[in-house]
Amino acid sequence: MTEEQYILAIDGGTQSTKVAIFDLLGAEICSHTVKLRPIVLYGDNRAEHPDDDLWDSLKDACHKVFEKFKGDRTKIIGVGLGSIRCCRALMNEDGNLVSPVQSWMDMRLSRPYEHEDDAVRWVTTTTGYLTHRLTGATKDTRSNYVGPWPIDPVTLEWYDDKETFDSYTTPREMLFDLVDPATIVGEITAAASEATGIPQGVPVASTANDKAVEGLGAGLVNDGTALVSLGTYITSMMVGEENRFDTNAYFANPGATPGEFLYESNGIRRGMATVTWIKDLLGKDIVEAAEGAGMSPEAYLNKLAAEEVSPGCDGLYTVLHWLSHPTRLHERGMMIGFNGTHKGEHMFRSVLEGIAMTMKNNTQAMCDERGIKLEKIIVSGGGSNGELFMQIFADVYGVPAYRNEVNGSASVGAAICAALALGIYPDREQAVEHMVRKRDVFTPIPENVALYKDINETVYCNLASQMEPLLKRSHEIFQGR
Repeated sequence: MTEEQYILAIDGGTQSTKVAIFDLLGAEICSHTVKLRPIVLYGDNRAEHPDDDLWDSLKDACHKVFEKFKGDRTKIIGVGLGSIRCCRALMNEDGNLVSPVQSWMDMRLSRPYEHEDDAVRWVTTTTGYLTHRLTGATKDTRSNYVGPWPIDPVTLEWYDDKETFDSYTTPREMLFDLVDPATIVGEITAAASEATGIPQGVPVASTANDKAVEGLGAGLVNDGTALVSLGTYITSMMVGEENRFDTNAYFANPGATPGEFLYESNGIRRGMATVTWIKDLLGKDIVEAAEGAGMSPEAYLNKLAAEEVSPGCDGLYTVLHWLSHPTRLHERGMMIGFNGTHKGEHMFRSVLEGIAMTMKNNTQAMCDERGIKLEKIIVSGGGSNGELFMQIFADVYGVPAYRNEVNGSASVGAAICAALALGIYPDREQAVEHMVRKRDVFTPIPENVALYKDINETVYCNLASQMEPLLKRSHEIFQGR
């Protein structure tokens, strides 16, 4: 190991693609994030990434990060490739997309792929698609097949029983070969090097589903710690060594290293997108005021909500059902409890508190079913940059809330996978010890903990169930029009 060697990490998300360059001790040298174009929603609940946006954004992010990088790019010794889970890419023989990548919000992802278009040669995930783009290999991590794929949940191999496999309607010859996470899947091709600027011949390492990669990059271990992941889909996670199929409050995913499993609670669909929505809804007045204060709109709203709004928002609550579950199409987002004193900053803080209380309840249900005590939380994602949001999490959860130096921990996780694949560290424990860097901790404020506990347990946790009959009736009315 030398200080002059680097790892390039790719963190593909629903709203953006981030490329970061790390040294071998986990310090981020530089990074660049390219915002993805909006998901195209159409027809009967279809959702797609427009055109070839995942690959185009990756190319753009690579070129931009190399403009920032002052080191020698020939010292990049590996690439860790991470991308969104629960998506589907349909490719032709040449490896190009036949149609846009289907987002995890697309209802077609609730059932197996059925071969209807002769132009389709390969059916894979986002990690499989980007692996082929970068290396030409038809290999993919076995840890990113979440959903109706013909994969054995115990062995994480394609089903070898023909009858079982055929029930999934996806031809075997159209599927990539599966490899473990933290495995070298190929090398950067000449074409990929020209497209991205990554030197030809650099090894590319597999990772896992994006949440497992994020858990690894956050330094999550099995010690009563939960990770709250603030993304388009917000969830809480813990790790363990046992695959579970009999749970109610959480489900098990393959982890980002062999033999590891990620336990994931129920979550919030379009979670952080709701924070963006409320900011945009408040309009140009907020933007202009923020500009006058020399701040971003997000920072300005955080300042207002922290200084002018008391915990609990004087009884204004937000239920985060902005995107209904496929089996519960009647669900709708709600803000309830307005009075004449409420302003935009109350609405903004109410969204933050709604996210924290929803995830507290989901995390607690997971801990209760596992029979363990929650000791602390780590919060990752762009939302953890806000001091107010971090304090709300500490107060609502009633335990210390930590954040790391790199709050987009999926990029760190991708770098760790590459480091393990290259043999830089012998195991997960040592890689995490050397490459995950803590930033700070927020301690719960006792009076706020008591208030949030009271309103959560006696009011907030009952709102969705109390409104459900009316929302079902409303859905019936509008469904028939």
